Amino acid sequence: MQHLIRNIIVESPSKVGNLGLVTSAIGAAEGDIGDIKLIKSGPLTTVRDISVTCKDEAHLQTVIQNIELIGNGVEIHAVTDDVLKAHEGGKIAMKSTIDVRSLGDLQRVYTPGVASVCLEIERHPEQAKYFTSIGKSVAIVTDGTAILGLGNIGSVAGMPVMEGKSVLLDQFVGLSGIPILLDTSNPDEVVETVKHIHQGFGAILLEDIGSPHCFEIEERLKAELPIPVMHDDQHGTAVVTLAAVLNACRATGVDPTQAVVGQIGLGAAGLAIVRMLLAYGVKEVYGIDRQPEAIERLHKYGGKSKDSLEALMSDCDIVIATTGVEGLIKPEMVRTGQIILALSNPNPEIQPSEAIKAGAAFAADGRSVNNVVGFPGIFRGALDAEAKQITYPMLIAAAEAIVSHTRRGELIPTPLDPALHMVVARAVEEAAAKEK
Repeated sequence: MQHLIRNIIVESPSKVGNLGLVTSAIGAAEGDIGDIKLIKSGPLTTVRDISVTCKDEAHLQTVIQNIELIGNGVEIHAVTDDVLKAHEGGKIAMKSTIDVRSLGDLQRVYTPGVASVCLEIERHPEQAKYFTSIGKSVAIVTDGTAILGLGNIGSVAGMPVMEGKSVLLDQFVGLSGIPILLDTSNPDEVVETVKHIHQGFGAILLEDIGSPHCFEIEERLKAELPIPVMHDDQHGTAVVTLAAVLNACRATGVDPTQAVVGQIGLGAAGLAIVRMLLAYGVKEVYGIDRQPEAIERLHKYGGKSKDSLEALMSDCDIVIATTGVEGLIKPEMVRTGQIILALSNPNPEIQPSEAIKAGAAFAADGRSVNNVVGFPGIFRGALDAEAKQITYPMLIAAAEAIVSHTRRGELIPTPLDPALHMVVARAVEEAAAKEK
């Protein structure tokens, strides 16, 4: 279920306490308040733009009715969809980094001057990384089969997500992300297509490609291309989850390498989390999934399986869930002292408050574990190191950098921390340098 974000424009008399009345009305309707922007502050009335997240249209109407019931001059002027507005015309564009203001500029940027640069690259192909944008460009490749929690809606419908990735790469680490929308999910066709276009990019970011074909596509591209390839839904998620596990263990005094870890759900993210934990040094990692093929992949990579959810919950010190099934973990399944990360968004397998009440030592949901804190720095570090692939030591270095940058009381740093992404990038670059 995808939640709605709407902006409610509310005017109220300029008296102390009226904002509290409005927010209380929204809270009573279980609306989740985001930003509150002051639009107008006059002697008589005040106008505010309040962002509210609701479960669906019916829930939104309940929130609106609660505000209208306040009376006493409180009035809703409009309900707007600022998310749609933000996407109008797209969020990215290719722009030049050089101004062309004279004939000399034109001759240097284009013909005849550019010919000498072309010949230099012909003689020394590696120079393309320095004299073109290739070394700072990432292809964001999707077939549209696993767009967020929406499923197989097609690559064109997933373009807003790809543009969002491009914005984050640009804003956080100065890379150019170029969306590549595929009209095929056939692994052979996807691999051949990416192989034919890879020369124009420094790295390949696979995004929102569904399971199980995502595994074959990534493995083949990593084996056949001389540039970094990473499926963010797998390894980006796994990096940030490892960081969350390490921070949760630090908060509870648990040694993660000695703990028994259980992974509920072995799709793209779940299996990658298992592999990341094993690479980090966790000795016992168990998994459970309804699909026999998923269990086979778990065993292939060194994980062990449990016969039931109840058995996994009973035996594991740390439990991670990525199933998308709301309420899957019942409070009576929680073992005293467990660490539980129920990461499905927007509705976790168990609410953190319920898990803590049932005896968990630590619990969190997916709102705290966001890929955005990982993938920009991972790609920047790999490109700066001129790495040919992204390895587990590089990914573990990224997770440890995230942990080192986490403030006390946080599970994961905010992705808006301007220093975070370059801290991750430098850690990845150093790890890559050690492998050369």
